Amino acid sequence: MASKIVDIRQSYVDGRFVSGEGKPLAVENPYSEEVIAEVETLSLDQVEAAILSARRAFDSGAWSGLRREERIDAVLALGEYLAGRSEELGATLTAEAGSTVSMLGAQVGMPLAHLKAACDIYRTMPDVEFTPRPPQEVIQGNRVTASMMRYEPIGVVSAIAAYNFPLQTPLWKFVPALLTGSTVIVRPSPLTPIATLVLGEAAEAAGLPAGVLNIVVEAGVEGGQLLSSHPAVDCVSFTGSTTVGKLIMAQAAPTVKRVLLELGGKSVQLYLADAVERAPMGCASVFAAHSGQACVAPTRMLVPEARKAEVLEKAAGVAAMFKLGDPSDPSTVVGPLISDAQRARCERYVTAAVEAGATVVAGGKRPAGQPRGYFFEPTVLDVPDNSNPAAQDEIFGPVICVLGYRDLDHAVEIANDSVFGLSGQVFGGDLALATGVAERIRAGAVQVNGGYGGAYASSGGYKQSGIGRERGVDGIRSFQQVKHLSVANP
Repeated sequence: MASKIVDIRQSYVDGRFVSGEGKPLAVENPYSEEVIAEVETLSLDQVEAAILSARRAFDSGAWSGLRREERIDAVLALGEYLAGRSEELGATLTAEAGSTVSMLGAQVGMPLAHLKAACDIYRTMPDVEFTPRPPQEVIQGNRVTASMMRYEPIGVVSAIAAYNFPLQTPLWKFVPALLTGSTVIVRPSPLTPIATLVLGEAAEAAGLPAGVLNIVVEAGVEGGQLLSSHPAVDCVSFTGSTTVGKLIMAQAAPTVKRVLLELGGKSVQLYLADAVERAPMGCASVFAAHSGQACVAPTRMLVPEARKAEVLEKAAGVAAMFKLGDPSDPSTVVGPLISDAQRARCERYVTAAVEAGATVVAGGKRPAGQPRGYFFEPTVLDVPDNSNPAAQDEIFGPVICVLGYRDLDHAVEIANDSVFGLSGQVFGGDLALATGVAERIRAGAVQVNGGYGGAYASSGGYKQSGIGRERGVDGIRSFQQVKHLSVANP
């Protein structure tokens, strides 16, 4: 028997579920193209009420004033509650996001593992760090001074999530924010709000004080603008498109609040000459990863020019192997895209790529054997150069372009010829050489695959890579502000 989906249809504000005063929001199943639920949405006044609730909860110190171990225990309890509903969450994500069964580990298991890891990391991080100073500056006669940095919560955080990973992206925002003592308003995507609403029940189960974690569903753009511009909000964390990211920056600017952006990606998978035989299967990292609807999808495949024709032929064969169909069927590899509009976007980009000189080697259209569902065939494009629209823009679908490079300098040049800089991959049998290439790629995280295993990661923000996917020490510190304290005796 198929698992039921989450049955919550209301937003969670100030410690309770509230009846929405906005227009009902129809949530569609991208496989069946049927409406699976109507979710209540909040009015602008109700969105503001959520913001002010978070403001009161923060200013009162009811959460930030707790000992860090108490906050950690509460966040872990929240995670335990979500883990107990993993099966139900998985069914919901398949129904509302079209996530295949094979992707549920990334959709549910990975964010819950991150929650625990973030708690472990935060437990080891100091609240105060002394600034190193020479002894002669610290002790001057009978005067002793000390300088230190105190890490404090940023305040009220608006967490605006993306549709492709409805549980993962908000969790990467609210977990570090809560751990550090901030309060949060989570705004899920109107395309996939249902699974995220479970967070309200999780907050109650964990005993979070009212207003500490709010979940608001709104169907338009006005509510999102309020979450970005309201003076009671101290920080906006957004995952999504560059276009919307620019708008959020502009909306936040008048109140000079912190903005954390994780925007698009056009990542490379770069194959050195001794690893070209692995390139065709690199299609799997795009096609099987939520049908290419992932910001880290390595949609630019770089191979030596002399081997490009060989790779294209084999990649076309690999693309034909992937089964499309019902995402709840464990044998399905490629599920539907989120909407008809997203499928049409893929069609437009394939057309634009061909007009600019690309050749469709595999796929490139709607599959004939799928009478329903927003499917697009796994697509391989032979792209002449990196100026092609398919190589420059994020398509967000199962479309990969293959480019040839002359030498390693040319490969690095192609890899860095992008407005994006989220991630990348380098494959090579010579791990030292591959690592050297990875160090030249301007991306927030680069994975090096030497032989058939091993990895190397570099972190840091490049171009539109945001804050390292809001994970680890840097992610936690992003939701804190630093207070410099100087203490001296007379």
